[in-house]
Amino acid sequence: MMATTHAFVGLLLAVAVNAVAPGFGVVAALAGLAGGTFPDLDMAAVHRKTLHFPVWYSVATVPAAAAAVLAPSQLTVGAAVFLAAAAIHSASDALGGGLELRPWEATSTRAVYVHPLKRWVAPRRYIRYDGAPEDFAVGALVAVPGLLVFDGLVRQLVVGGLLVSLGYTMIRKQLPRLTPERFR
Repeated sequence: MMATTHAFVGLLLAVAVNAVAPGFGVVAALAGLAGGTFPDLDMAAVHRKTLHFPVWYSVATVPAAAAAVLAPSQLTVGAAVFLAAAAIHSASDALGGGLELRPWEATSTRAVYVHPLKRWVAPRRYIRYDGAPEDFAVGALVAVPGLLVFDGLVRQLVVGGLLVSLGYTMIRKQLPRLTPERFR
């Protein structure tokens, strides 16, 4: 899935936080967007292994969420939402395509690495590949609640993310042709 789709899923967590604690809505929104995006910063390393930790982020979310409930602050709420969004991102990459340059060809057996098991989880391909039309549709759908709840910077980030998502979806299948030979 696209990083923006993951970010918008993180934003959904913030919509829920905003419903019960509106004073923490904006920090939760920014943390959800950041946490939903963070694992994909491993693109320059071993993608879906270096910063993708479906188990460890999930485990870390439990005490972070407890801290946010017991001692709510900008820091505890932000940390809990960030970690939960990163956990969802890392785990949900298994729902998409694999790591190959042309994921629509469905040749890869690696979706996301599970560190405690020391193995890769196979892609499920419910969303065929990052930037597929259904990826854009899911991202746009999950972005709607955030657009309705938040304004200002958060809304601007979501609208910008939707525009980037649309552009990426339109050119995604052309990207392998533009990739330098050494990455093929």
